[in-house]
Amino acid sequence: MAEELPETPDTEAEEPIKQRKNGLYPGVSDELAENMKSGWADTELRDLKPIAQAGETARRRAALSARFPGERLVVPAGNLKTRSNDTEYAFRSSVEYAYLTGNQTEDGVLVMEPATDGHEATLYLLPRSDRENGEFWLSGQGELWVGRRHSLAEAELLYGVPCSDVRELAGRLREATGPVRVVRGHDAGIEAALTDKVTAERDEELRVFLSEMRLVKDDFEIGELQKAVDSTVRGFEDVVKVLDRAKATSERYVEGTFFLRARVEGNDVGYGTIAASGPHACTLHWVRNDGPVRSGDLLLLDAGVETHTYYTADVTRTLPVDGRFSGIQRKIYDAVYEAQEAGIAAVRPGAKYRDFHDAAQRVLAEKLVEWGLVEGPVERVLELGLQVRRWTLHGTGHMLGMDVHDCAAARTETYVAGTLEPGMCLTVEPGLYFQADDLTVPEEYRGIGVRIEDDILVTEDGNRNLSAALPRRSEDVEAWMARLNG
Repeated sequence: MAEELPETPDTEAEEPIKQRKNGLYPGVSDELAENMKSGWADTELRDLKPIAQAGETARRRAALSARFPGERLVVPAGNLKTRSNDTEYAFRSSVEYAYLTGNQTEDGVLVMEPATDGHEATLYLLPRSDRENGEFWLSGQGELWVGRRHSLAEAELLYGVPCSDVRELAGRLREATGPVRVVRGHDAGIEAALTDKVTAERDEELRVFLSEMRLVKDDFEIGELQKAVDSTVRGFEDVVKVLDRAKATSERYVEGTFFLRARVEGNDVGYGTIAASGPHACTLHWVRNDGPVRSGDLLLLDAGVETHTYYTADVTRTLPVDGRFSGIQRKIYDAVYEAQEAGIAAVRPGAKYRDFHDAAQRVLAEKLVEWGLVEGPVERVLELGLQVRRWTLHGTGHMLGMDVHDCAAARTETYVAGTLEPGMCLTVEPGLYFQADDLTVPEEYRGIGVRIEDDILVTEDGNRNLSAALPRRSEDVEAWMARLNG
């Protein structure tokens, strides 16, 4: 990684560019500064078309406007976060901002000003780097270092919203009057400018509403989720084809293989990949991925590709490393498969959200009683949660969308205690996990963890498994792995 040039203050700049300590160049001569101002071609893009979801983002803003008439609404994208010293994490804008605008650049802010017939939206963005004051080549975030960004005129063509310089926004907000709400937690500078104008309670109402807006997906979102799932399916196929190399190295090889597919076909992984082999499969969020991949063990792979528009898949398969399940592995796997089948069958419009969880958990409780691992009857096991706290660990699913655990700020009565509607997308992911040191189960069970997870869309007449291209039955998994490995 190249080291930047010294960031030398310019006396004519409104905000001097911070100078780097220990830079190799002591300063910038007047001649060099003047040279860097001129001789650049006009690169303005004048024939840009609106982004694919421009119609959807406009409708979302209209729904938001109708909910909060007469109030100024401020939705920030967020800022770069330091990883170490002068390097930053890859930027991912706030979901609320991306959902309402389609824009994904750091420091952006959507402001909806109340008007007589609703709201007037303005997108506040960083303009092109200033070449007069040297920002574009002296600043660490100048275009010479991090790449070209769209001009404000270009952004207006892309997003269908008037655009202004975000560097002027804080001052305007400080002078604003009337009721204001802001989505908190993303931009400290914007929040500071509004500190005497907002309340935590009112801001939370805005966050909750934006979360609940995403419970039902529109056609664009469903298409993006299917795109994410399709890439994820190919990523799982990639992994199966290199399991011999993973055995020669570690779980990191599995993680890296899937990551390649995610970066080639999407924006990134939607969350930290869980590549858990052997007893690591019993750790619900095993993301260290530094353990061995051994013959005879199971590999639990929980991974999802995120599209360029931030929609993510979330799929899990538990695979026999050698391509065939042992007897006890198949017994546990088939029980989880049966539970998942019951859960998926319960996903339909009009059903309670909890129905699919209850259906899957009943099957798992029945299996644990049948195997003699817990004392029945099944109703007692379910009432006391005996199967959950020790061997199933987690709920059977969650909403899915731009966040892997989407709509998390929604009210309980509209989410967990709510009713399923067409357009909702959720995961169904029962599991059984027998810890390696669990003395309450026979030794042959210990160290085996199994989860099967699919992305399920609620339809008008039932549901559609978006990830159905990946086999789930144990015999089908074995046949699939054999086919991929010739």
